[in-house]
Amino acid sequence: MDVVCREKHATRIAMLNTHRLAGTVEVDGLQYDWELRREPRWADAEGWKGMSVALLQKDTQREALLEFPPPKRLMKGLQRGRLQISDAIVARGIRAALLAGWEPESRGKPMVFMVDADGN
Repeated sequence: MDVVCREKHATRIAMLNTHRLAGTVEVDGLQYDWELRREPRWADAEGWKGMSVALLQKDTQREALLEFPPPKRLMKGLQRGRLQISDAIVARGIRAALLAGWEPESRGKPMVFMVDADGN
């Protein structure tokens, strides 16, 4: 009985971590704060635009923005679903931004990185 309760609690926690709009993740021993900056939306000039997630390493200045593609369901004319932002997607996005040249310790404007739906 106790094991079943723990499994249900772990499942609830995992579900909560999927639908948050901000949080903190650890990547390679460093803490990064993230927050949803823009939900997928329709723009008359450009069509569907995907969500945007802001990243900031703890105690640094330079932000990175991850630009995701619009969900395929919107492109097909289907209704919007729930946003799927997990710590794993954010962590992959952080690694992709770092590999692409983001230097969180430097100063300057936020750097923008296009990623796929999985954060790569």
